[in-house]
Amino acid sequence: MPPDSLFVIFPPGPPTALRSHVYCSLVYYLLIACQPSSGATAARKGGKDGQVARAKKVYADAAAALAGLLRDDMVIMAGGFGLCGIPETLIEGIRLSGVKGLTVISNNAGVDGFGLGVLLETKAIAKMVSSYVGENKLFAQQYLSGELQLEFNPQGTLAERIRAGGAGIPAFFTKTGVGTLVAEGKELRQFNGETYVMETGLVADLSIVKAHTGDTAGNLVYRKTARNFNPMMATAGKVTVAEVEHLVAPGTIDPDHIHTPGIFVQRIIQGAQYEKRIEQRTTRKKA
Repeated sequence: MPPDSLFVIFPPGPPTALRSHVYCSLVYYLLIACQPSSGATAARKGGKDGQVARAKKVYADAAAALAGLLRDDMVIMAGGFGLCGIPETLIEGIRLSGVKGLTVISNNAGVDGFGLGVLLETKAIAKMVSSYVGENKLFAQQYLSGELQLEFNPQGTLAERIRAGGAGIPAFFTKTGVGTLVAEGKELRQFNGETYVMETGLVADLSIVKAHTGDTAGNLVYRKTARNFNPMMATAGKVTVAEVEHLVAPGTIDPDHIHTPGIFVQRIIQGAQYEKRIEQRTTRKKA
């Protein structure tokens, strides 16, 4: 059973690799090992109280999970890459809510009529912070007509900006984009004779992510390439709502298999009837 209290006393002195390693190990222990796996926490809280606390993260559907979180002009992160690992149930819930003026941070903007494309149809999105958006004709139309703002990012830079935001890092320097339109108006610095551009971390009012399996405590496991941007976005939202294909009881998932600890997830739903579309179908000619 994990301890109720844990104290570590470091001797005085500057930071060292050993001290950093011990600190990181403690953080991992607290996030993973100390999570309830068999009702230990529930027992300490008086039996059913612990189960009730975990159950409060579980909502019946997207509308219930998003209730009280949505407002006009907010910033939303949406996980997924192309049509892989997208939180389609929660996206539909946002569409039905009728919110407008959204800034959406996502690798891409879905396709016409699917994924984030449904929010473009209702003109709910005012600005996209993205990397690749070439699969959506409506996106191009709205951008060229001035209806939609766009902040382009190199794909690796976008990923690092999200990771930095989730880690509490306000900014970082990278060589990617130096000498291009990406670097215009941004701070440049010299390090070891090389020029770097400063990029800022990204944080959203709401992150919506998709996982393959989750438990009622909010621990998430992603499936293969559907993991993509989801884990880092789960850490970079002030509130994170997850949708999963399979919802299980705490203790069912091996702690070593958890990708996103439940501490990062405030609400969770189980989706149904997922549509596995192929964004780009490529076939070879018959012999």
